[in-house]
Amino acid sequence: MKFFSRRRVQSWASVRHEVDSAVRFAARRSGSSVDVGDLAFTLAKNVTFMAAFGAQSHGNQGEFAGILLEYSKLFGEFNISDFLPWLRWMDLQGIDKRLKVARQAIDRCIDDHLANPKEADAQDADMVDGMLAFLGDSGDTNEGGDLHGDLSLTRANIKAIIMDVMFGGTETVALGIEWAMAELLKSPEELKRTQQELASVVGLHRKVDDSDVDKLPYLKCAVKEMLRLHPPLPLLQHQATQDCELARYFIPVGTRVFVNAWGIDAWKSPNAFRPSRFAPGGDAAAFDFRGSCFELLPFGSGRRSCPGMQLGLYALELAVAQLLHRFDWSLPAGTKPGDLDMGDVFGLTAPKAVRLMAVPTPRLTCPPL
Repeated sequence: MKFFSRRRVQSWASVRHEVDSAVRFAARRSGSSVDVGDLAFTLAKNVTFMAAFGAQSHGNQGEFAGILLEYSKLFGEFNISDFLPWLRWMDLQGIDKRLKVARQAIDRCIDDHLANPKEADAQDADMVDGMLAFLGDSGDTNEGGDLHGDLSLTRANIKAIIMDVMFGGTETVALGIEWAMAELLKSPEELKRTQQELASVVGLHRKVDDSDVDKLPYLKCAVKEMLRLHPPLPLLQHQATQDCELARYFIPVGTRVFVNAWGIDAWKSPNAFRPSRFAPGGDAAAFDFRGSCFELLPFGSGRRSCPGMQLGLYALELAVAQLLHRFDWSLPAGTKPGDLDMGDVFGLTAPKAVRLMAVPTPRLTCPPL
């Protein structure tokens, strides 16, 4: 979808604005411990909100954060109806009721955009404006609607995409930033090498610009290695669209299939954080995470791959680059890299079990933003 293309993403000033806001916050806390996870979540939430819903919904950010929290709980919650479908009508755990309440907020967002329409190609158009341009003439509100041809969306389709972007665009980007910083702080030599590349390419007299990111191959290797160790969604969920046979197992149509993206065994020293494996000459230099190499699937593959991959990577790489370039980072007093807790929490995503606390110290010669 064009809403998430690299060209479109680079036109979203909200990404750069929110990264700069995160840097300013860290600068104010110079010499003190910063909750990197909370910093990353705020950045990702604001970027996703502005890119997807635009300025006309700016006053609803509190509601947006509440919906994100509710979806995070609902998506990872055990639902007995998934295993005993004949009990679904009873809604024993109240999950369907909670989902309906959360969806009402999305309906209000769609209604606000319909009441204040914009051309899909307008300079200030957001993702919802773009999708509404493809809304069927009937304004279909059928919850079970499917795509009608290549250029037609139902209201249900639009709601589903909004839900994907809200959760995926915020939670996964925030976790990616925190995990990348944690892995680098736990590996001081890798952190040093990444910062040396930043100093060599960008210099210590200015901040990182968009155009610099593509000139930072080792930083990109570090992000790729983080995505290998901590994929945004460890279990990729798919559904068989027709009867098929795989490795002599018969899989009937409608079967839910889970792919363990984290557990793919195709690596030397799989538990080690080693970005150089993806560098030229490394044993995984040819591997790509955009879906064509099944050894590395942080964003899925095929038609059901993550539609917001470009936005996520843009925000993730720019944020990590700016934070590493603007500051030297250290662990709180008394904490050694080997003591850093790298455990995660099982769920739809895999956040750090213990939030990363780190101390920033300015490293550039230029004045603060």
